[in-house]
Amino acid sequence: MRLKLVPQDTNFDFFKYAKATFGASVVAMILSIGIWLSMGLNFGIDFLGGTTIRTESAQQIDVGAYRAVLEPLGLGDVTITEVFDPTFAADQNVAMVRIQAQEGAESVTPEIILAVEEALRGLDPEMTFPSVESVGPKVSGELIQTALLAVAAALAALLVYIWLRFEWQFSVGAIAALVHDIVLTIGLFSLLQIRFDLATIAALLTIIGYSINDTVVIFDRLRENLIKYKQRALRDVMNLSANETLSRTLMTSGTTLIALIALLVLGGDVIRGFVFAIFWGVIVGTYSSIYVAKNVVLMIGVKRDWSKPSSGGGTQFADIDA
Repeated sequence: MRLKLVPQDTNFDFFKYAKATFGASVVAMILSIGIWLSMGLNFGIDFLGGTTIRTESAQQIDVGAYRAVLEPLGLGDVTITEVFDPTFAADQNVAMVRIQAQEGAESVTPEIILAVEEALRGLDPEMTFPSVESVGPKVSGELIQTALLAVAAALAALLVYIWLRFEWQFSVGAIAALVHDIVLTIGLFSLLQIRFDLATIAALLTIIGYSINDTVVIFDRLRENLIKYKQRALRDVMNLSANETLSRTLMTSGTTLIALIALLVLGGDVIRGFVFAIFWGVIVGTYSSIYVAKNVVLMIGVKRDWSKPSSGGGTQFADIDA
């Protein structure tokens, strides 16, 4: 007996409020960009340059006291953040001390790091420093450029693939959905001031892959149904295709979210930003596969007879294996 999350023959009208859902997505993107521009991102040490020192103490963390003992060192911008994690023991108090890159230096010197550790041990002689990470300003600038190029290259490659696999209308819809997912994820990170580092970029690339996979599955079924139901309205064929793949979409998204919830709860603070980005990306990616990608195709329109090649659609490659 097979497990079924939805009935065999569902008939949800996904496009009943197509204009409203698409409009909501556009508004959400505009708000995300506005939040991003006004609040900025909480860049990690990868992108800012400098040194991050992780402290661990049995005593309660007093951010004000930490700042007071470090101020005489004249280190400039020092950010102190207490780390909360349900897996920590009652006497395990963890903080992250981020020191900006010093002017004229590639990174914070070992002497400065030693001075910081000695100053903090004045608050707790038993304090330990499990990790110290340093990145120079030149390297951090190169990392930002590389990260942007990686995301742009992924979007460009997918644009070409969808165009060759289907038609240009499908390609525009798929890329619109991916941009929607990325912008909303960045907006949420900016709103919540979650640390944005190289791990988050890796999460964005994972979101792109997950979202496009779900979109392509529905596009494949849509193309089959466009051939099968030549006289049906495009909106009805899209609804049929989304309903026929609904069980697969919910099963894939549901099992992925279960694993991600376990990682969010038990994975620790080190990977929490990465996992949260993917968790959010799975949700918005599943939504955008229908309410952004398909809405765009519905608005643009698409040819109905796939048995005849189109001069501008790229359908001469439509039979290649995915």
